[in-house]
Amino acid sequence: MLEVKNLTKIYEGGVKALDNVSFTVEPGEFLAVIGLSGSGKSTLLRCINRLVEPTEGQILWDGVDVTAANQSEMRLIRRKIGMVFQHFNLVSRSQVLTNVLAGRLGYVNPALSIFNRFPKEDTEAAMRQLERVGIQDQAYKRADELSGGQQQRVGIARAMIQEPEMLLVDEPVASLDPVLAHTIMQYLETINEEDGVMVLCSLHFLDLVHRYADRAIALNDGIMMFDGPPKAIDDEKFKEIYGKEAERVG
Repeated sequence: MLEVKNLTKIYEGGVKALDNVSFTVEPGEFLAVIGLSGSGKSTLLRCINRLVEPTEGQILWDGVDVTAANQSEMRLIRRKIGMVFQHFNLVSRSQVLTNVLAGRLGYVNPALSIFNRFPKEDTEAAMRQLERVGIQDQAYKRADELSGGQQQRVGIARAMIQEPEMLLVDEPVASLDPVLAHTIMQYLETINEEDGVMVLCSLHFLDLVHRYADRAIALNDGIMMFDGPPKAIDDEKFKEIYGKEAERVG
């Protein structure tokens, strides 16, 4: 179980990105994090694996206090927390296979990883993950030769080679057309259902939330406005989350 307790993040200059946010996520749950751009969604996901350091509050994962972990402890914790980024976060000039193998950096000798030397079983596992997302034939191309949808699949494969128990997914379809968006979301759904991986996914589009998420939480200016099933977001609640001038789609 993931427990987020009274989480607050204040950036330099006094900008409060998260304001006393609390919620829990059950093992195997698919949680959507919704809200406008700048509402705190990305900050929340990055606080969970401490890519961003929280200002106040506590994050507990299976009873382990993530917020109190030192650097070596965080290295072990992050092994089991995969992350998929909106802008892919790939090394564009490196091969697709090398980018996927980067997901094993927390497991291999750092000296060997500098030279991109990975055990044979890791390379075989990387190829299996590329096959799973349908792009094994792209393994030896440079990452920047791929389309946006293909690059996002590389990001998913890189996260999954970690064998994660939790997957943090930050706006994975924001730059993709609707057909590709559903393709990417279906991969995440399969990972959630077949592998039992807990998924926390920030999304803009309510139709995707309804289709793929078990539950949603909503942020507005860093304050949590909603926690419940997506179908409970009626017109009144929608306007609370997105503003009175927003138009509901999906």
